[in-house]
Amino acid sequence: MNTDEFDYELDEKFIAQTPLDKRDESKLMVMNRFNGETEIKKFYDIYDYLNPGDVLVCNNTRVIPARLFGHRPGKEEKIEVLLLHQTEDKWECLVKPGKKMKLGQVIEFSDDVSAEVVDITEDGSRILKFKYDGIFEERLDELGNMPLPPYIKEKLEDKERYQTVYSKNKGSAAAPTAGLHFTNELLDRLRDKGVYVVFLTLHVGLGTFRPVKVDDIKNHHMHSEYYKIDQETVDIINRQKEKGHNIVAVGTTSVRTLETVTHNNDGKLVAESGWTDIFIYPGFEFYIVDSLITNFHLPKSTLMMLVSAISTKEYIFAAYKKAKLNDFRFFSFGDAMFINGGKNV
Repeated sequence: MNTDEFDYELDEKFIAQTPLDKRDESKLMVMNRFNGETEIKKFYDIYDYLNPGDVLVCNNTRVIPARLFGHRPGKEEKIEVLLLHQTEDKWECLVKPGKKMKLGQVIEFSDDVSAEVVDITEDGSRILKFKYDGIFEERLDELGNMPLPPYIKEKLEDKERYQTVYSKNKGSAAAPTAGLHFTNELLDRLRDKGVYVVFLTLHVGLGTFRPVKVDDIKNHHMHSEYYKIDQETVDIINRQKEKGHNIVAVGTTSVRTLETVTHNNDGKLVAESGWTDIFIYPGFEFYIVDSLITNFHLPKSTLMMLVSAISTKEYIFAAYKKAKLNDFRFFSFGDAMFINGGKNV
């Protein structure tokens, strides 16, 4: 299967630069997973498509101010560092320009915060060990910037708009953007209706947004990301799945976590934590996820491949074409899509 099969044209005017004033007033395209039929609604209309007993599975990761700017000692050029994930006292990072960041190179971020390149991974990421005074999280809050995607040029006035309202566990280098559409009021309405709202954690790193650079998608290797799912969430999903209710993943990160765990455990969802490099593309067998709430994704991305896997590439591309005709906003701050595979579709 060729990467170019997941390409499409998109004028820059469709790329959302800022979030809407009200999270749940974005547009919502509802698509039948099995026949591709679509409706255009508002996001708050998701209430009408979820039934008592259904389960909404949300990723409660919280984005850290993971983008830092520094320089080499005695040099003035800017070095950009994106923190991906922490292992003990070291961080795996993307560093630009990478060619200058050899083993032993020091980067200075302030008078009392610096880092040394202590290793280089096979894919070119740098392992940095930081030296600092005080508490690292506090220093990161002072020096770090919200890691907005490069296609967003506008300044984000309110940093909380790049967090979900239920964000809790710090560790992501990017937001699980499908969840940005929910408000606490909408979640409460869904709970009052009898919909279960449960949480897992996947810290979004390079695996989610790393570009596909190979022609044959089967040769693409996903970067590992940390996940955790607890027993309470597992018990609710398993019980409601067995009863035939709709298991709705909020975002591709929730899909990847649920399907990682079930594929690790012979189709059974269990409580566990670990690292996943699962790559979902057409032909994938879904064990647990029935439906998906997601945004509109970049051409030729692993996310386009995942949404094509949960439905079909033809249905997804037809929906994207309709979205452009109806002035939908694309990517992180854009509008939403509900790929519905529940029993009542």
